[in-house]
Amino acid sequence: MLREIVLDTETTGLDAKNGDRLIEIGCVEIVNRILTGVEYHAFICPEDKEVHPEAFNIHGISTEFLRDKPLFAAVADELLAFIADVPLVIHNASFDIGFINMELGRVGRPLIPRDRLVDTLEIARRKHPAGPNTLDALCRRYGVDNSKRTKHGALMDSLLLAGVYVELLGERQTTLELAASGQRTMVRSAARRVAVARPAPLAPRFTEEDAAAHEAFVEGLGEKAVWKRLVSNPVS
Repeated sequence: MLREIVLDTETTGLDAKNGDRLIEIGCVEIVNRILTGVEYHAFICPEDKEVHPEAFNIHGISTEFLRDKPLFAAVADELLAFIADVPLVIHNASFDIGFINMELGRVGRPLIPRDRLVDTLEIARRKHPAGPNTLDALCRRYGVDNSKRTKHGALMDSLLLAGVYVELLGERQTTLELAASGQRTMVRSAARRVAVARPAPLAPRFTEEDAAAHEAFVEGLGEKAVWKRLVSNPVS
């Protein structure tokens, strides 16, 4: 069983090294490249850091909205428990992991090593070197429905990225439907059918009259007719 976590974040700005903070994290679980419906999501208070106006225009999360949200220290352990030690699938992974590791370092938790990351942006650039390779562009390329994505959002973007990731790998999800409740519904191919003898044979459709008519037809074909050779030397 291959468990992976598809992850996305939103932040106050673009530079973790210069004081910008993590404000939202969204994760979805996939097992054998299939969404399970298991998710993790949290908004995070950035303490005294304001959301930059340009960042707000992208994700629509305001400083005021975040005032009563938990600090990262309050969610760090549950986040680490959710992601465990499995691969993390992230679009432009260096950006998101930079913010996550910055926050983990602040609260004295172990950092996430780079060898756990699967960067879908790198995969997309190798597969489509001419681009564009933004999440929206890849959704359009692969027919992943992003019509509800009016703003960036960590959980929504994780769900979209999960669909894109499977397409990038050429492993379209053909064995899963997600019910409205989020429960998994497996769609399996029909089992191989085994031939079973009928309890009673069907009545013959070739009547005696048909046989007589056929014999008369063959007689009228002449001595060299193929039918006569087949009748005298039947094929088993």
